[in-house]
Amino acid sequence: MEMFLILPVLCALTLLLLIGGRDAKQPNIVFMVADDYGWNDVGFRNPDMITPNIDKLAYEGVILNQSYVQPLCTPSRNAFMTGVYPFKAGLQHGVLFPQQAACSPFNKPFLPQYLKKLGYETHAMGKWHLGFCKWECTPTYRGFDSFYGFYQGAEDYYNRTVDGGKDFRDNKQPIMPDTTIYSTYVYADRARKVISQHDKSKPFYLYFPFQSVHQPIEVPVSYENMYSNIKNEGRRKYSGMVTAMDDLVGNVTAALKENGMYDDTLFIFTSDNGGWPLYHGNNYPLRGGKVTIYEGGTRATAFISGKGLEKTGYTYNGMMHAVDWMPTILSAAGGTPEKDIDGIDQWDSLRTGAPSKRTEFIYNLDDMNPPFEGHAAIRVGDYKLIEGYPGPYPGWYKPETETINLETKKDETNITDNERYAKHGNVESLGRELYNLKDDPYEHNDLSLSHLDIAEELSKKMAEYHKQMIPANFPNNSAAANPNNFDGYWSPGWC
Repeated sequence: MEMFLILPVLCALTLLLLIGGRDAKQPNIVFMVADDYGWNDVGFRNPDMITPNIDKLAYEGVILNQSYVQPLCTPSRNAFMTGVYPFKAGLQHGVLFPQQAACSPFNKPFLPQYLKKLGYETHAMGKWHLGFCKWECTPTYRGFDSFYGFYQGAEDYYNRTVDGGKDFRDNKQPIMPDTTIYSTYVYADRARKVISQHDKSKPFYLYFPFQSVHQPIEVPVSYENMYSNIKNEGRRKYSGMVTAMDDLVGNVTAALKENGMYDDTLFIFTSDNGGWPLYHGNNYPLRGGKVTIYEGGTRATAFISGKGLEKTGYTYNGMMHAVDWMPTILSAAGGTPEKDIDGIDQWDSLRTGAPSKRTEFIYNLDDMNPPFEGHAAIRVGDYKLIEGYPGPYPGWYKPETETINLETKKDETNITDNERYAKHGNVESLGRELYNLKDDPYEHNDLSLSHLDIAEELSKKMAEYHKQMIPANFPNNSAAANPNNFDGYWSPGWC
């Protein structure tokens, strides 16, 4: 008799757990990467910027106040894909150039390869920049069901050329979209097509590394005119590019709504590095910009929004790093991240607002000379140590609303090594800067001499990381890459 009474109770409890627990349905995931996007170039920080679609997603989700990336494109993208620091992949020095026979190593699977095992349909649109010299380096060989975009680090927004070659693919096929149409419109059309044709019985993953807002500085005049108050032409056009990118975000969210997928979608948005002062990106009041390992080059405009979040509408101050996105996304999708990576699964922290599981990270480690970007830095808790060359933009640059800021316009590529080192103070002697980012987030007060014990402690910790470094894979250019060998397109098949 007691057993008959107990069984219904157990069944009821099981049903309640199933109903009241976390939704077991896998989310659709849209991972958006804004290229060279400045800390101060988004509406939720700077009311002069027109970004209503980005702002809406951010305010409805969680704005990430301490989400870090690498100081340049290729290293950040490799970190997103693999969860591994670039200095362990040979991608810590600069970016991959079209003529270099190099790509992201094959020893670590990419995130979409794991997602496919979980049943996801995987799509990539936009900028690749993880190598292309052989087919095995390219998106459809690294876990993506489809690819629509370009292989290199930048290209013209209309004629889709860079360094004398055309660069646009529909999967493996070289194509040339209408050269009178600005690229954000082209990508919006493709996004609508991919979303509308998706089989809703399967979860959907879209990796969308935007072309925007990387140079060249080009935008339809209608967007430029939205910033007629800005006298500086470059900054005016750049700001227009930001709003064109925001409209692209709006087109993606609208397509998801039209196809009944929006409410089941988790959105991740991050820049790949800070804004580029040379091309009108702005990170004020953070110090520096793209290419530097100051905060302006590495602290990303980022947020997470949508499906699965239990606490929303606030700013999260926990520490995140680019390597964390791979295991975090995989966890959100219902997978189990690998343990032999640098990334930390932060899904529960982001989902609930719990403290970050990360307490330290490496900004970059690079021994190759001449220095191209910030060479070495570590953060542990509130303290940040920089050793050696920090990068070419050491200042605090306000938006160029009136005139050109000549300091940011100096051509750093034509100065000698001695000039480069001398410009940045004590690199040849002590070569060290220490900041307390909790008290001094804008890096004004160097504590390397007054807090020598802390500087020494962080230096020893960074030296332990350094033991894991592999040499940078930065080969000389190869004539075999010449697009003239491939009907004018930058194409695989030469390495």
